[in-house]
Amino acid sequence: MVEKIKKEWFSNVRADILAGIVVALALIPEAIAFSIIAGVDPMVGLYASFIIAVTISFVGGRPAMISAATGAMALLMGPLVKDYGLDYLIAATVLTGIIQILFGVLKIARLMKFIPRAVMIGFVNALAILIFMAQVPHILGESVITYIFVAVTLVIVYVLPRFVKAIPAPLIAIVALTAATLYAGIDLKVVGDLGTITRSLPEFFIPNVPFNLDTLTIIFPYSIALAIVGLLESLLTASIIDDMTGTESNKNRESKGQGIANVINGFFGGMAGCAMIGQSVINVKSGGRGRLSTFVAGIFLMFLIIVLGDIVVKIPMPVLVGIMIMVCIGTFDWNSFTYIRKAPRSDAIVMVVTVIIVVATNDLSKGVIAGVILSAVFFVAKIAKINVRKSTKVDNLLFNVEGQLFFASVQEFEHAFDFQVTQKNIIIDFENSHIWDDSAVGAIDKVVTKYRENNNVVTLQGLDSMSKKLVNKLTIYNHLNITSEIK
Repeated sequence: MVEKIKKEWFSNVRADILAGIVVALALIPEAIAFSIIAGVDPMVGLYASFIIAVTISFVGGRPAMISAATGAMALLMGPLVKDYGLDYLIAATVLTGIIQILFGVLKIARLMKFIPRAVMIGFVNALAILIFMAQVPHILGESVITYIFVAVTLVIVYVLPRFVKAIPAPLIAIVALTAATLYAGIDLKVVGDLGTITRSLPEFFIPNVPFNLDTLTIIFPYSIALAIVGLLESLLTASIIDDMTGTESNKNRESKGQGIANVINGFFGGMAGCAMIGQSVINVKSGGRGRLSTFVAGIFLMFLIIVLGDIVVKIPMPVLVGIMIMVCIGTFDWNSFTYIRKAPRSDAIVMVVTVIIVVATNDLSKGVIAGVILSAVFFVAKIAKINVRKSTKVDNLLFNVEGQLFFASVQEFEHAFDFQVTQKNIIIDFENSHIWDDSAVGAIDKVVTKYRENNNVVTLQGLDSMSKKLVNKLTIYNHLNITSEIK
């Protein structure tokens, strides 16, 4: 246990602290922007980012992953805040956390194995596009100097690491360009233009809502949606960080950790949050590897607000935009263009559809769910092909079945037989097939019954042990008449 704590917290102290500082600076405009999307005061998002980051650093299952207020969650909150107000949002946040804890206890993270690689690639690419699109309003229609600062930021973050490795390049860009702006008196859009920052700590908060069934009826649909979207984004982000760092994460612990963070966050007046792929990528690319980086990101965020609030509001937005563009470039899977050409057509379609739906709806969950469903449809269509070969062997009519027999292939299976024959010995061989469900057993019974009607003798052979067990069980349960035919 002691060794694990040392490894997760103190094996990369210097880099974790510096990476956490960079993330904290990048979190401020994001948290403010997401608060505006949700229709709440900017401090609601900032408090949420502080509390979730600090809490998840202790209870999360993925070291170095950053969790805070997010755009995907904010989009779901808007209607609730508009119709019922902040107190109901806070109550929904607490309930969201409780639901996520239950998901963690039920090991819902196991469902991650059902998300295909094509959907993962689409998710990452869509997120990169969404992050880029979120930066456009901050620079579109601004002065030429704005574009110059974005360009200079990109030059610093890409070129400087070749010469200076001790300090993260994004941190150097923020400090140097903010100082240059203040010294030269350059007129640029700054963080303070997004909203007012109150220099105070969050306080314990119990939402002023009736604790009854009516309130639960109002907040439960929002909470279940927030819980699912939050876990989906968190677990997908965890998988991405696993790949980037070459390490494994505990997905079930992450599920419970997200829930604990949101419960605590709700009681301190924050909006529900989850893992952030953009900030997580910044953290890892800045050298963050341990829980300390996440903890520092949360603590330094509040330090910036309370102690350096007057300076933070003067950070030029073009600098932060430049850093987020770097994140977009690093997040986007540029091999996707090769993937579209070389991958199976169905996988390429799934990837593209996932991207289109996420970007069109601005909702990560809809794209991922659509991608998973489409993958399932393609998979079923692929394995639903069944072949029945007919041959004559002495006085027997032999049918060799090849392929998977289940609900999607039973129609093709039934149509492969000629029921006009009479007084024959008919053998149906399943050696190269497998019986999967009740529909398959019903189809076999239908074929056997039709042949019997014309005085044929039917024998089923070659069933593997699992198929035979299923046929026997369903034959008794559904009062079918094919058990006696099995050899």
